[in-house]
Amino acid sequence: MWWACSFRKPTLSFSNNFNLINPTHRLVSSFKPFLRELEQHVFRIDVLKAAVKNTSAKLLDAFVDSTFEFVDYPLDPSQTNAATVDEIKEAAVITNIHGNIPSEFPQGVYIRKGPNPMFGGLKSTKSIFGESSPLWIEGEGMLHALYFSKNINGNWTVVYNNRHVETDTFKLEKLRNKPSFLPVIQGDPLAVCTSFLLNLVRFGKPLKNTSNTNIFEQSGKLFDILTLEALDDWDVNGAWNRSFTAHPKRVPGTGELVTMGIAVTKPFVEVGVISGIIHKLELDRCPLCHEIGVTNRYIVFIMDCPLTIDVNRFIRGGQLIKYESEGNARIGIMPRYGDADSIQWFKQKPNCTFHVINCFEDGDEVGVWGCRALASVVPGPDQGSKKLEWFPTKFKPAPGKPIEDAILEDHLLFPRPYERRLNVQTGDVKERNLTGPNHFPMDFPMINGAFTGLRNKYGYTQVGHCDSSPAPGMERFGGLAKVNFEEENNEVSIKVEYHIFEKNTYCSGAAFDPKEGGVEEDDGWIITFVHHEDTSISEAYIIDTKNFLNEPVTKITLPFRVPYGFHGAFMPIQLQITDSSNLMKLP
Repeated sequence: MWWACSFRKPTLSFSNNFNLINPTHRLVSSFKPFLRELEQHVFRIDVLKAAVKNTSAKLLDAFVDSTFEFVDYPLDPSQTNAATVDEIKEAAVITNIHGNIPSEFPQGVYIRKGPNPMFGGLKSTKSIFGESSPLWIEGEGMLHALYFSKNINGNWTVVYNNRHVETDTFKLEKLRNKPSFLPVIQGDPLAVCTSFLLNLVRFGKPLKNTSNTNIFEQSGKLFDILTLEALDDWDVNGAWNRSFTAHPKRVPGTGELVTMGIAVTKPFVEVGVISGIIHKLELDRCPLCHEIGVTNRYIVFIMDCPLTIDVNRFIRGGQLIKYESEGNARIGIMPRYGDADSIQWFKQKPNCTFHVINCFEDGDEVGVWGCRALASVVPGPDQGSKKLEWFPTKFKPAPGKPIEDAILEDHLLFPRPYERRLNVQTGDVKERNLTGPNHFPMDFPMINGAFTGLRNKYGYTQVGHCDSSPAPGMERFGGLAKVNFEEENNEVSIKVEYHIFEKNTYCSGAAFDPKEGGVEEDDGWIITFVHHEDTSISEAYIIDTKNFLNEPVTKITLPFRVPYGFHGAFMPIQLQITDSSNLMKLP
């Protein structure tokens, strides 16, 4: 073992250690020729090992190239906006703006993240081992940004830019200039297992780091806001060694960031407060949980659900990611500064709650509002099913259609607002749907961020469009909803206002932007990218949340197409933009 350690850094090890000894020492002098020869010998071994490693890598690459065929992942021909786009290389000033940007609208940048796979789209593989394919949510992340700057005369300049998130695996494949990572999530067991091992041996990791879901700022650690260049991987100064949830939360009052990460080996889940506390939760499985909630005193773990990642199941020939409709589900509540043993579990009916609207305390109860579904869009249809026919059949009918045509609740795939009241003293659970069966599906919720962890009145969501026929996996959102948690239309639904877009127009990455100096919770705007399928034109809409049913106050026609994506955020920041050169800088 000592020699193995020496061989890793042979020259440095010998020369540094022996040079520290007094050079007049006779023993050292007599050994100098031997040491020089030994150093040269070790160096030759190191070079030989590097050559063997390089040759092995080339042989493995040759084996993959000759055995695996990369093929395009199938897309519904009707969903042209799922196609990838190129980086534009240079930011573009936008001149086509309909309506006026409100004078109270803050200067800043709206950024939305989403998948934009390299090499023209997602790739499946065919080989002698069978077929393997990615999930529809995969694909290298791309940032799409709108910059808003106002001069001293009150005139606005708007600039658009985009850029890939250059993770380590993105750079690796870009350097190779071809698809290299084999898909490993679903497919024939032998093909998936072989692909998993080959990725691990060739690249040191089985999966690509796509970084395509969400964006947030923490202590100035973001992207270069002007160039969209990724600064670095952030591991909280070495304290965090696993994935980051896409939806960390800030504690009301303190501003501490609470996050969560999962792993396929124990401990399956860790919850962390960035101030320095990490809780390792003792679970008997790895739930594919996407969210975490906070209140003044508690961390809300949402949730230990029956959508799991199971390597043992995968080794036995099953799915790596699977939703088990008969599995158990539970929500955990723990004091923010407690330990893993202080978590209190509340049993739930099997469900998937990917997104939380908000959590809050109300006496002995912790309220949890989320978008709940009784099935999962991840990983998608079972192997061998007709993928292009699977998705639309799971939609609820649009408002106005007869109630008897509604699909039974137990077959509801897409989410709608749901309330849970968890009593931390008695352990009791009260829960209910917040909208009736004839309401649209709702997901990708947002609130005024000042109310995170506190009781709030309003929430906003994207509205699933029931009459569309999207590609397998990604739902299309034909509008926005404003929900009022304090006002009920009837005994089965809270008040909901819908802002429905034009026909065949869909949004993604909607974000709430509070009004500067706003007094009421809903003083602000929703900003979102939209795409018109009939004309292939992309726009950004700004909608006044006080007058939610009105037309957008501003429609910004983009010079490039923006594919559908996941989450967006608006970040207030002072910018200076020079029209002539498209140069952006901080004042």
